Amino acid sequence: MPELPEVETIVRSYRPRLEGRRITRFVSRWAKQAEPSVAAVRRGIVGKRIGRLWRRAKFIVANLEGGRRPAHLLIHLRMSGRFEWADDRGREHRHIRAFFELDDGNRLLLCDARKFGKIIYTTDFEAATRHLGVEPLGRSFTAAAFEKRLRGRARQLKPLLLDQSIVAGLGNIYVDEALFLARLHPATRSDQLTTEQIRALRTAIRTILRQAIRRRGTSFDAVYPGGGMKRYLKVYGRTGLPCKRCQTPIEALRIAQRGTHICPKCQPTNGKQRT
Repeated sequence: MPELPEVETIVRSYRPRLEGRRITRFVSRWAKQAEPSVAAVRRGIVGKRIGRLWRRAKFIVANLEGGRRPAHLLIHLRMSGRFEWADDRGREHRHIRAFFELDDGNRLLLCDARKFGKIIYTTDFEAATRHLGVEPLGRSFTAAAFEKRLRGRARQLKPLLLDQSIVAGLGNIYVDEALFLARLHPATRSDQLTTEQIRALRTAIRTILRQAIRRRGTSFDAVYPGGGMKRYLKVYGRTGLPCKRCQTPIEALRIAQRGTHICPKCQPTNGKQRT
């Protein structure tokens, strides 16, 4: 699933060709993706101009202009969604679930092999995103605010950081990488962290996300190609390979039913690094 850096990369890539364009046609080939319905999405977006294209958590957000009241189109790519441009050279596009025609003649395709993606039209953006937590790269993600969120919950760090209502946009890859950078075991309870550890974790999260955005995210297969962060990952996907910090073999665990990668020396369960 694309995480915050991948979605941010997609937004930056498509912004020049989408902002200012008017949507002239919308076709859905998988009705379950559209909310509140295919007809409602079509009525809401056709004829509207795309203003600002931006990101909220893992959602691609388009501000829609030209209606009686503010409206938004939200797209979540989920496990296998991706955008592609239709072309005139006869290239075959697989798993097309929806497409948007624009006033410049271009057609934007939403391809999604597993059909988990979402296309949402709303005139109440706050209600549609009420379930999302703080943006980790935003100004409101202060050390004090983060400490308050962690202190108020007695949960393991890994599932807590994956909870989109706590910190929005994080996924498996960058949670593992941030915990490694902060030298914290993913099973550590959030209410047992020191203030120093919380500040280190906040810094690690922001550092990892910024590095990944600069490298256009992480690419593992054809679903999300082009990302260069894979070469810089320290623990994720490196089971059995030596830790780049201490040479101890990286271990794979399952925490809260999620595959997790750690260095057992750098991230001990008791919080004390081995010597």
